[in-house]
Amino acid sequence: MVPIAPPQDIGVVEATWHYVVLGVVQGLTEFLPISSTAHLKVVPLVLGWGDPGVAVTAVIQLGSIAAVLAYFRRDLVEVWEGMVKAFRQRDWQEPEARLGLAILLGTVPILVAGLAIKRFIPNYDASVLRSLPVIGWVSIAMALLLALAERLGRRRRLLAEVRVRDGLLVGLAQALAVVPGVSRSGSTLTASLFDGWRRSDAARFSFLLGIPAITLAGLIELKDAVAQPVSGGVIPLVAGIVTAAVVSWLAIAWLLRFLQQHSTWWFVGYRLLFGVSLLLWAGRHSGVAD
Repeated sequence: MVPIAPPQDIGVVEATWHYVVLGVVQGLTEFLPISSTAHLKVVPLVLGWGDPGVAVTAVIQLGSIAAVLAYFRRDLVEVWEGMVKAFRQRDWQEPEARLGLAILLGTVPILVAGLAIKRFIPNYDASVLRSLPVIGWVSIAMALLLALAERLGRRRRLLAEVRVRDGLLVGLAQALAVVPGVSRSGSTLTASLFDGWRRSDAARFSFLLGIPAITLAGLIELKDAVAQPVSGGVIPLVAGIVTAAVVSWLAIAWLLRFLQQHSTWWFVGYRLLFGVSLLLWAGRHSGVAD
């Protein structure tokens, strides 16, 4: 069994450094289609720190949600105002109102999946779904699906053309992200590309759709994470959250610009390399994945 959270005998400075590194990993991988949960498990294990666990990683995600809320604050205000106007006039044809409904509907599948895990897999931290071989194989499978979506997607649809059923379709893909290695942003981006979205618009919808899911996950796990004995108390967690917020902002801005002019093949290649490397590493250190 791998240890949960950083070792308890380290000082506050070293513990804070651990969580700053976790914050950088979270910020870089939450919105890039390469799986933050996989990297937050794998990187600490490779560095010999142990598995930080689901609760800690969910709380560090609060930094990412702060970044996405700040980055898309104007979009969110427009969506809210559009939904209020649509409710009053009983007319849901405006793009902002449809986007709001799509986000709400798209959040339901991952909520159901998360509650199912809480109910039926109480020891999820140590389950086979979070094992290194599973993460490796899942990463490879998702890379192949993203490659297929890149090849077959028409890339014509704009975010203004969003329909309510898009929320359900992409939301079902988002629910797969409860399995480490899937990548919430990767699964939603893949589903959107299959559905004919332009890359940058698909990424934008992925970011907006993820706001309720990431927020709820972080808040639900907040109590358990704070209760865990972590060297330095709450200071390391705060450092991780702040670091994740800053890096997440930079990652969002970079990815939106990148996808306006480039394809997702770079991420396909990285995920294949990551998955294969992880399988080879896990095979040589089989005791770590038990």
